[in-house]
Amino acid sequence: MESRAAETETTASNSLSRDEAFDLLSNHRRRYALHAVKQTEGSVELSEIAEQVAAWENGKAHSEVTADERHRVYTSLQQTHLPTMDRAGVIEYDNGTVQLTPQAEDLDIYLDVVPGNSIPWGEYYLGLAGLSGAVIAAVWLGIFPSSIPDLAWGALIVVVFALSAAYHVWQSRRFRVGAGARPPEIDR
Repeated sequence: MESRAAETETTASNSLSRDEAFDLLSNHRRRYALHAVKQTEGSVELSEIAEQVAAWENGKAHSEVTADERHRVYTSLQQTHLPTMDRAGVIEYDNGTVQLTPQAEDLDIYLDVVPGNSIPWGEYYLGLAGLSGAVIAAVWLGIFPSSIPDLAWGALIVVVFALSAAYHVWQSRRFRVGAGARPPEIDR
């Protein structure tokens, strides 16, 4: 029983605070590096990460990245960004290799990328709930034709919420760091 409590305490002390998570994710180079590492299984070499991040930053293919661009990113990752993420416990950085830790999953909840041409999902669902409430009130007041059963209006609301939620899940997975070929903020 005592070891279970110690394990829970260790897990709780290892989890990132909200401020730590936002600090880690505040830099695009760290987000890009996390995206690159999440696309591999196991460990990945710093040189590979630097080349990929340099390509994304400069909007170029790997073969077009210059040695100077690659070196700037490599140095920045080696001296600043990877040690910062290692101290936070989201990666293990040792002798030029990088590997994600289970704690890296804690960052996923802070990475809700909202494309520029859409509204945040919270506002969308609030509007949908308001519209649904208006439809229910109109049905209750008898504004809609009585030839349409009341249950049909309820079913319509459920279908609209279900389709919205399915689209929300699909879009959230599409814009998750590490999910696509490129970081989500590049594709916006």
